[in-house]
Amino acid sequence: MRKKLMSLLLAGVLATSLLTGCGSTDDNTAEGTATATATESKQETVDLANTEVAEETAEITYANFNASGGNEETLQKMYDAFHEEYPNITVNIETIGYDDYFTQMQTRVAGGTAPDCYELNIENFAAYANKGVLAELTGIDTSGYNTTALNAFSVDGKQYGVPGNFSNVVLIYNKDLFDKAGIAYPTDDWTWDDAMEACEKISALGDDIYGIYQPITFNEFFKVAAQYGGGVLNEDKTEFTINSEENVKAATMMISKVTETNVQPTDAQMGGMGDWDLFESGRLGMIPTGIWAFNTFADACDFNWDICVEPGGTQKATHFFSNALVVNADSDKKEAAATWINWLASSDTAAQMRIDAGWDLPAINNEDVLSGYLKLTPPENRQAVFDSLNYLTVAPIIEDYSLMSDIITNKLSLAASGEITVKEALDQAQEECTAQIKLQ
Repeated sequence: MRKKLMSLLLAGVLATSLLTGCGSTDDNTAEGTATATATESKQETVDLANTEVAEETAEITYANFNASGGNEETLQKMYDAFHEEYPNITVNIETIGYDDYFTQMQTRVAGGTAPDCYELNIENFAAYANKGVLAELTGIDTSGYNTTALNAFSVDGKQYGVPGNFSNVVLIYNKDLFDKAGIAYPTDDWTWDDAMEACEKISALGDDIYGIYQPITFNEFFKVAAQYGGGVLNEDKTEFTINSEENVKAATMMISKVTETNVQPTDAQMGGMGDWDLFESGRLGMIPTGIWAFNTFADACDFNWDICVEPGGTQKATHFFSNALVVNADSDKKEAAATWINWLASSDTAAQMRIDAGWDLPAINNEDVLSGYLKLTPPENRQAVFDSLNYLTVAPIIEDYSLMSDIITNKLSLAASGEITVKEALDQAQEECTAQIKLQ
């Protein structure tokens, strides 16, 4: 399978699903970032073909959120290696927690105090590029990148970011609980019907044991909607379709696990415990979550666990996340900033450090580096990480993404607590999003 790694990694699927609402069969499939129109008010160009950059002395700032919570040391090691290669460039790294990161960045960009270069998640990249606050990157040595991953962060044929990483979501399951319940382990072809049957048998093992935990939030909803053939926007992204028949089926599956079968604990039953904590305690059968959990679970879990591709409804759909590394259009040290982010995103040295640390994966095309990822255990079935790339889906990217997410999450929460029905929740979300958000 090694020779197929990069054909799986961000293959043609990525070109049609990045920066869209769902996969190729979903109503939210679109053209990707190439459809965005960037303003010209502030954007400037930084040319990495400039031969003088390696001779200049520069001190730059780099802000990120992805290293927070456990990978600060790895990022520092990456910088140390970079500084050995480019001793003339000093990078002051700011690692900010995700919950605060974008609030700070919005304030700093608006106030003219943004760092020289920084990280953007896939949901925010298009909005920042369209506001003209990112420098165009030219003269980049693209030989180390996967082409489709690189193209994901271009606008109108201009490169405004490089892909620093990718992560996706898989189904992680407790093999010991499956053994105790006398049921076969999940497989990549499971549907949610298969998963629900297993959930009920696992939950029957004890009053404090549950079959699954899947957050009832917008981030899960848009993915499950895609798994049932739905989506939150129509094909040309001019209207919301939040309360479609497919979406009602998806939300009903999510919420009935709590309100009807109770194979997923209520907030009260969680007692303030997080979903990862519940899994680590050995009292949770399955959890769909990111591959960034592997290291934590390897250290914390004293039971056997493994992974597979997430279950589907009428089709498969799995989360995909990628973060862009960008340069501030107002920076007076663009060449040094671009040199740093390009090295961080595409060098074999940084890529190997990322893999060795069990962080997310680099969007590179060096198969020798990537093949080492499959050798790491647990989990045994790391191939499922790459197999999941056949079913990529990401949220629809709109200017008022946060407002849309908040409205839908709030309504789903009301349904999960029994205050309104699932249909009422989606009808209300449809009405409020239509009234408050202008799509085009």
